[in-house]
Amino acid sequence: MKRDLPVAHPARPKAPAYSLRHGLAACCGVFLVIGVLAFCTFKLGVLLALGSFGSSAVLLFAFPDHHFSQPRSLVGGHFLCTAIGMLSLALFGPTWWALALAVAAGTAVMMLTRCMHPPAGSNAIIVFLGIQDWHFLFFPTLCGTLAMVAVAVFYHRACGKTYPLYWR
Repeated sequence: MKRDLPVAHPARPKAPAYSLRHGLAACCGVFLVIGVLAFCTFKLGVLLALGSFGSSAVLLFAFPDHHFSQPRSLVGGHFLCTAIGMLSLALFGPTWWALALAVAAGTAVMMLTRCMHPPAGSNAIIVFLGIQDWHFLFFPTLCGTLAMVAVAVFYHRACGKTYPLYWR
């Protein structure tokens, strides 16, 4: 009678662990950048906040070294996806398939232009749900992302970190 030997299974990966210091630093950065955008929106009457900017802030301050968090990706991704959403809405109207096409096309264009920023994919949805006009491309999309980059550069450098890793 032949006995089967126990099979060694490879270790399964675990979710990454983060230090309390890393978490607090990210929390402060997110608070600062969303606070600036919210202050401009609520107190100054300049719309700079978008729902997708919440997840962008998490990337900027929890993962500042990642490609998704670099200014090229943040600004380019949001701008391109918003523009594609607006173009799709203008050409095809508020249909389910035009919305799906806009998100898919936005993803492809972000990949082709090396401006991949996953939270920006939701901008086409925001455009369709709010039936936005072309002004939306600049306020809040472009100006909001430029403000986020400015706050991130200031914050990370004040903390002694190099940000951004690259601009282009």
